Amino acid sequence: MNAPLRVGVIGAGRVGATLATALRAAGHEIVAAAGESAASRTRIETMLPGVPVEKPTAVARACDVLLLTVPDDMLGNVVSTLADAGALRAGQYVVHTSGRHGLAVMAPAARVGARPVALHPALTFTGTDVDLPRLHGCVFGVTAASAEHAIASQLVHDLGGRIMWVPEERRSLYHASLAHGANHLVTLVSQAMEMLAAAGVGGDGTGAGDVTPADTLRPLLEAALSNALAYGDAALTGPIVRGDVETVRAHLVELARATPQDLPAYVAMARSTVGRALADGRLEGRRAAEILVLLDGSSAQAEIQ
Repeated sequence: MNAPLRVGVIGAGRVGATLATALRAAGHEIVAAAGESAASRTRIETMLPGVPVEKPTAVARACDVLLLTVPDDMLGNVVSTLADAGALRAGQYVVHTSGRHGLAVMAPAARVGARPVALHPALTFTGTDVDLPRLHGCVFGVTAASAEHAIASQLVHDLGGRIMWVPEERRSLYHASLAHGANHLVTLVSQAMEMLAAAGVGGDGTGAGDVTPADTLRPLLEAALSNALAYGDAALTGPIVRGDVETVRAHLVELARATPQDLPAYVAMARSTVGRALADGRLEGRRAAEILVLLDGSSAQAEIQ
């Protein structure tokens, strides 16, 4: 490791507390942290014992590397406020962890001579020490000027991660890919568990009470995720790829009856799956057209309801 850095953290949420803890374990000094909510202050106490809790301007003035781990929509205002208050200085590294934003949002910091870096971990956080081993091998999407490549590389290395350079103009697309893959996956899995519960899995007196929706889905989803990451669209299985029109019809009927709130998502994902299976040649055109007619009908029905 290079010389230890004096690091300050503004926004001791799940991401900030975890990254600060990891940097501290790597030998860097966490000089101060700012967190307004009770949850943030508890994280500072439990994950960063002994680190003083200060106002954001005091944190910024006390450190050489300022870590901004605030929500995306707050980031611009936080940077402007700190710059206007004279809390940022020339030569200071100001590092944010937003996936969406790159360097443009850091313009107020750059104007006073600070050195901005966008450093986003492609990981979901709990805000506990469970996150720490997950950082090892985690990819960080980084946007920085060439003069800041060294500090960005050092931080990612010390966090146990791997660096991926993301051009400024591609930050939103980069972030959309992660949100679609991770956040929407949570929604999808939750809906699948909801459907299974409606089907009687998990304690309806039919003898399936000792098997939960999560038990049912876990091996299937783990295999599907592993195959998808390895093989992409070639990993697709199921009724749409096989062109089983009547099976899709039965799905739509039952979803409309049992969990109508999940029908629009099923229709949207099924329509996208048809397009991908058709493009790679595994679903023939006539079957694809029949399935799309069914999906269009269900979509219209859902809108009426």
